Amino acid sequence: MAPPVITITRQYASGGSDVARLVAAQLEWDVIDNEFVDQVARRAGVAPAEIAQRDERAPGLLERLARTLAAASPEISVASAALPRVEQDEAAIVELTERVIAEAAAHGRIVLVGRGAQAVLAQRNDALHVYVVASKPWRARLAVERLGVNPAEADRVVEETDRQRDQYVKTYYGRHRQDFSNYDMVVNTERLGIDGAARLIVADAERRGWR
Repeated sequence: MAPPVITITRQYASGGSDVARLVAAQLEWDVIDNEFVDQVARRAGVAPAEIAQRDERAPGLLERLARTLAAASPEISVASAALPRVEQDEAAIVELTERVIAEAAAHGRIVLVGRGAQAVLAQRNDALHVYVVASKPWRARLAVERLGVNPAEADRVVEETDRQRDQYVKTYYGRHRQDFSNYDMVVNTERLGIDGAARLIVADAERRGWR
């Protein structure tokens, strides 16, 4: 049996990344969060400085990374030369991202955050899939207080970021990210707190004998 893995899918500004770090620390596992972007970029020969201080909230980040990737890694195959350039770029990014997820999962004892990891590893029996949620007003407030979002734009940023993440998973994996049946556990950080949510996930991992 392959070593276990936990995937964390999260609504934007729900504190899911913080939950993942706490879970990884308590289990003494590794965590891959927005480092996904860094790893994909390094594989494609992109200078790390180009993506410093950026994450998946940045508009057009996938497209910018992928254009560099396409030039730096001609061996990366895309579905069809007839596809529009942006679609080709996105296909290449998805392919490399899946490689990173697969390698991390093979290593095991790792917490994978976002990037469609839940969908990529949906068939693995040794994976615990968690969805981190909270109400929109609570997340808008967290976006302002902890992520530096302009208060006047917080509601729009929350909605748009969730929409983009939902679309990514639907486009490439045909799955609805917000469908609770895709997950083993759904935790509400507004009600449980970030610490409480992490404790529930750790408790389930321990129940499975993963510690």
